[in-house]
Amino acid sequence: MSDIFYTVAGPAEGKFTEKMSKFLSFVFPVSSVQEARDCIASVSKRYYDARHVCWAYKIGVETPYCLSSDNGEPSGTAGKPILGQINSFNVTDIAVIVVRYFGGIKLGTSGLISAYREAARIALESADIRECHVMASIRFTYPYMAMNNVMKLIKQPGITIVSQTFDNSCDVEISVRKDDFSRLQSRLADVDGLTFAE
Repeated sequence: MSDIFYTVAGPAEGKFTEKMSKFLSFVFPVSSVQEARDCIASVSKRYYDARHVCWAYKIGVETPYCLSSDNGEPSGTAGKPILGQINSFNVTDIAVIVVRYFGGIKLGTSGLISAYREAARIALESADIRECHVMASIRFTYPYMAMNNVMKLIKQPGITIVSQTFDNSCDVEISVRKDDFSRLQSRLADVDGLTFAE
């Protein structure tokens, strides 16, 4: 499995009207369930007079955690279509919220499903979707005399030095793309005196 995944770079919005009902849609980048809940609470508070505030979120890459809510709409007519659009756009670490102002005309089950799907799609289409990488960290210690060899390996594109301390020896933590992890780890293992932290 590749270490590439997609998410949104920032918030985005959309708007859709169907038979007098107004649907306002919002996209937020989130990195935890709590962040997703905070976004939902914030939109619910802002649009407190709306009939329904429906939502879905997806967090994580390898085993993503997904949740959705119909918020009073008939079961499966709002949260699932919103989540379906998140999956169609192949994005994660995202919350999509759709606010409905009822216009007086009932849409029926299929009408609701397509309206919530369309509202979510419009917001996702207006979002800036970016490519990201799953990162892994490596912690290790090495003697001063190995510094040149270590720096040649870790001062490369795609590798970030998270922390480093120099005392009797050098302690370093780096972050690297998951796809490059094993190759880099085996090259570091060849450096004399280098030991990996547990």
